[in-house]
Amino acid sequence: MSRQYRVRDALLPDLDATLPSIVATSTAVVLLAALVQIRYGAYQMPFETVWRALFDRAVWTNPEILATIVLGDGLAGRLGVAADLSALSDATAVVWTMRLPRVAVGVFVGANLAVAGAVFQAITRNELASPYILGVSSGAGFAVVLVIVSSLGTYFLPLAAAVGGTAAFLLVYAVAWRGGTTPVRLVLAGVVVGTIFNSLQTGVFYFIDSNGAMRTAVSWLAGSLTGVGWGEFRLVTVPTLLVVPAALVAARQLDVLLLGERRASALGMRVETMRFALSALAILATAAAVAVAGLVGFVGLVVPHAVRTMVGSDYRRLLVGCLFVGPALVVVADVVARLGLGGAQIPVGVVTGLVGGPYFLLLLRRTESFNEF
Repeated sequence: MSRQYRVRDALLPDLDATLPSIVATSTAVVLLAALVQIRYGAYQMPFETVWRALFDRAVWTNPEILATIVLGDGLAGRLGVAADLSALSDATAVVWTMRLPRVAVGVFVGANLAVAGAVFQAITRNELASPYILGVSSGAGFAVVLVIVSSLGTYFLPLAAAVGGTAAFLLVYAVAWRGGTTPVRLVLAGVVVGTIFNSLQTGVFYFIDSNGAMRTAVSWLAGSLTGVGWGEFRLVTVPTLLVVPAALVAARQLDVLLLGERRASALGMRVETMRFALSALAILATAAAVAVAGLVGFVGLVVPHAVRTMVGSDYRRLLVGCLFVGPALVVVADVVARLGLGGAQIPVGVVTGLVGGPYFLLLLRRTESFNEF
């Protein structure tokens, strides 16, 4: 084969238009869903009003107002940049303080869950792996429910989710460890640990005295973006900015893990160390999403698999695709959850479950078995 053809074949994957098409389509879907989310609701407004509110000069030409909106009165006051928001129009106030942060949080939740699912699938070399299958979400969920029941405040939710998710995965690792771990043992241990934490979550409900706390816990366990604001956006931003670049940098290591433990070791990789480090990234991403949105199901399972069918198993391409398809799924699902029943809001996790369940039933009919890839 000539050098010209070798160079061409090496570049073809990068020249493939599939990934740019996924990125462009997903971005368009998010923007369209965001416009629908912002326009409709109890306070409806025409698209012209939405446009004027989004680009209101009172917001964009006054850094103090923008900082107060995003940072909140308390933090903005401590930084000395607080401003009075009462001068904003009703439309601008609704868009910037209620509806826009809900879209922004949905974008970050979708990205975190999709990336976490993709990482877990590489670690276990199993397409069925996800934060839920490996018990991370259940552990984080149990910890957050304890915080809700104890009335400790939302300030502790991210820490509780991180601690609970980490504890669950460490327990999974301990159960699966036999002088090392294998993907199959990790998945089986994850199912068992997840079941245990789900049972503990159910048991905690018997100690809830407040109806308000009960409704909050039930809504949170189903996965909901109702009532989220810039405070939740701030909570999820820092973990996302840590996880996403790190996962992209580790794409090559994820590809090597797909080759199997023996080949990865032969290539000089310390498999257990790398697997544990990548797991920590996925746990952080999952904990961030769980802390602000609850247990939004199927995103970490469906999105990596769907993207993989379009771009292949190269993790450079797969992770980029997940970063855009995940937000598109969550934002659209949240629009359906909020507006689909004529004002009766349902948890976004219900919608993602209704999408993810049939998707995998269809996949199951088309394949003889789910094998490790």
